[in-house]
Amino acid sequence: MEKKPISRNGFDNLLKELKQLKEVDRPEILKTVQWARSLGDLSENADYSAAKEKQRQIDARIRFIEGVIENAAVIDIDALTGDRVMFGARVIAEDEEGNRMQCRILSDIESDGRTVISCTSPVGRALIGRCVGDTCVVRLPGGEKEYEILDVRFKD
Repeated sequence: MEKKPISRNGFDNLLKELKQLKEVDRPEILKTVQWARSLGDLSENADYSAAKEKQRQIDARIRFIEGVIENAAVIDIDALTGDRVMFGARVIAEDEEGNRMQCRILSDIESDGRTVISCTSPVGRALIGRCVGDTCVVRLPGGEKEYEILDVRFKD
């Protein structure tokens, strides 16, 4: 399977979350499931049903995080430099109407859709590989938008 880029910080945050889920959250919910099971009839036991649902959510999140970690290509963005937009870059771009966009290009997991843009999103894909002064066209559901790259940096 193809490795997917993630920043060192994003990777470390996933490891912390995984540890929390496995060492704290899952054991707690298992105790709750056992307690609810001890109350008797499971068919009408709302506590048991809620606890089992929470357990399924935790188990699904654990599997998801383990899959991401297994297929991660960890990138130390603090070591990156240059004037070309790539994974880890902070970008300032301006559209035709003078609206400025400031964002960082990171992984899908780290993206918030506003200030942190996924490298696989339409905006991320359009920006990657460009330099200051370049323009790029982003194809969005509402139509195309053209941006000019004003600044590319890697350090805060």
